[in-house]
Formats: sequence, structure tokens, C-alpha cells
Amino acid sequence: MIQLYRCVVTMITKENIDAYIDKIPPSPEILNETIALLRVGDLVKAAKVAQNDLALKSYLKSIVNKPIYGFKNEVSDVGQIFGILGVSLAQQSVYNYMISLLNPKKWVLFKLNSSLFHDLQANLSKKWENILKHLGCKDTNVYAAITLLSASIIVAEALFAQKEENVALLRSAKALDYNTILVRLCGMGLFDICGEIAQKWDMHPKIAQIIQAASGVKPSEDNEINNFGKWMHLLLFYELSQPEFIAAGLNDFVDFQPEYINDIYEDFASLMEIA
Repeated sequence: MIQLYRCVVTMITKENIDAYIDKIPPSPEILNETIALLRVGDLVKAAKVAQNDLALKSYLKSIVNKPIYGFKNEVSDVGQIFGILGVSLAQQSVYNYMISLLNPKKWVLFKLNSSLFHDLQANLSKKWENILKHLGCKDTNVYAAITLLSASIIVAEALFAQKEENVALLRSAKALDYNTILVRLCGMGLFDICGEIAQKWDMHPKIAQIIQAASGVKPSEDNEINNFGKWMHLLLFYELSQPEFIAAGLNDFVDFQPEYINDIYEDFASLMEIA
């Protein structure tokens, strides 16, 4: 076990993490301009800018036409898509697109593909919207925070995929989730790295604070931030417990902290209609 742990240690260091973050490209000019316009609520101008990025346009079309959004007829025009989504979900969708740019060409650690990963993004986004409406939150930055949960999955894939067998042995012997392994090795977890990504993309500081709280092991001293973190932590485990994501190997992604979310569980179960 000690020899195995040393093998994993040599695989992942703080330098490896820094190198990974350095490889993440800054957001392109079109995306920056689109986000800036969405932040001030100008859906019309944002759509006109966004339609110049054909890959973004294709992504938005694929996301908004997923069954979870419930549209009977296909929606393809960016202006129409943004109009349907509204400011908060439109901004969230653009951030989700930025996260999707980090997708590996081939998933190794998790049994995912682009389509299933986009399903996960859409499911998290729509359910997070329902949660925030339930909580009476209108802050677009809080809506956007959910995008970094899917980023944490990509980070785990990138850092651990090259030594899948060693990590699997370590996890089976110690029953450790990926986040705990990374924290023990480097003093930095998956949610910390997502905070670094948020900074690189000039996302609002509140977004990184919520994602840190959502880890379940770094609660915030700010009650509002902490409450959002609890709902996000529970949403992550609820979504990853769905059959398709269990099959993908995501159900043991992060250690569930039941005591952290105990005070909101009944409210969450009622909202999600959990029997």
C-alpha cells in the first residue's frame, strides 16, 4: 500500500496541478463580450454577438433542445434560445460551454462521452434553477456557480486518468473519493482547482466561494454562501446517483457529508419530489 501510494504521489503534485491550470485557455473575446452583455441583462445584443461563434451556437442548440427543458419544437436561433432561457440561464449556458471546451477527447477514468456529459450539465443547470427559484434568489452569479461542478469532474478525469489502475487500487483499499485523495496528496482539492479556473476566467468571486462550500468539507462563514453550498452539495449527490451516472463511475466522486446538509434535506426532497 505504501508503495502504491508513493506511485500516486509521484503522479500528482502541486506542479502538475499548476501545469494543468496553465494549459486552460482564457475565454475567447466573443465569449467575454457575450457574458458582459448578459451581466447587464442585454439578451438581444448578447445573442447577436454569440451567433458569431458557430461552436457556441451549436452547443446552445444541443443543450436547449434536451428533454429536460421540455420544448416540443426544436429551437435553433440564438436570439430565441436566449429569450427562452432568460438572463440567468443564458449566462449559465455560456459558462457551461466554456467548461465543455475542457472535455477530453476520450474519457478514461469515467465512462462518459460528450453527449452524456452535456446531459449532466443540462440536468444540473435546470435543477439548480428550480432550487434558486425556490429559495427566491435572483443573483445571476449564484446561478452561474453550478457550472463549476461539471468542471470538477473534468479536473478529476484529467489528473487521475493516466494512472487509473493505481488510483482504483488506492480507492478500494482506503475507500477514498477522488477529492480526498487529491487533498491528501497535494493539500488542494478538486473544488480548489475549480476556484482557480473561476479566477482565470474572471468569474465573480462569489462563484468560487459557493463551489468551495459545496465540497461539504469547507463550509463558509457567510451564512448565505453556506446555504447555497449545502443545496449544491446535495444536488451533486442526487444527480450523480442517477443510473446513467452510477454506470459512468461518478457515484463515488466526492465524499457525501450528510451532517452538512441535514437541515435542508427534507426541503430538498420535497422540491425534487423524492419519495
